[in-house]
Amino acid sequence: MKNHPWHSHVIIRNTTIEDIPQIVELQKIAFPTMAAKGVYWKPDQLKAHLKIFPEGQFVAEYYRKIVGSCSSLIVKLDSEYQDHTWMSVCGNSFFSNHNPKGDSLYGADVSTHPDHRRLGVATKLYDARKELARKLNLRRIIAGARILNYCKYANELSPLEYALKVKRHEIKEPVLRFQLRNGFKFIKILPNYMKDPSSLNNATFIEWKNPDFVEK
Repeated sequence: MKNHPWHSHVIIRNTTIEDIPQIVELQKIAFPTMAAKGVYWKPDQLKAHLKIFPEGQFVAEYYRKIVGSCSSLIVKLDSEYQDHTWMSVCGNSFFSNHNPKGDSLYGADVSTHPDHRRLGVATKLYDARKELARKLNLRRIIAGARILNYCKYANELSPLEYALKVKRHEIKEPVLRFQLRNGFKFIKILPNYMKDPSSLNNATFIEWKNPDFVEK
């Protein structure tokens, strides 16, 4: 992927207010089943993210077109691997619970345009988050991630069994496999995480520990 001839034309930068209309449209294209249920960023939410934590918002540009985006906030969970929902950890979509004194960068979402998924867009967005975690001396990056296509296996496998089979390369699944390749560790299943028909509302709790973190 990294040797793709067009890979170098993908530029990662911080989001600006002018990017918001393109990001909203990107969300609808990237997550059609969720968008059909109204689950995608709205302009007022994206504006709130920029106001609260501009450093944590990124877009991927390819020849001046936005082909990827990601939103992040800083949190401190009550316990290391606390159960939570997307809405609770993301401050009801507005990042109202962003905590500058927290220890974890939380990945609220990553969107990539389906026509540009061979350009390393998601990898570059993940790298931007890792760089930010290092810059801010955060202990880790965590997220609740979709278990894409679990709905097709739900009659025979629990969400945990499904995730473990993906880990063992017994099921081909793009999201968790990608995250594992990018240095994230699968921790556990988060039930009732968000409205997502493909995952039957489940998510994987994933974690990347910052190797450069310095305890203060």
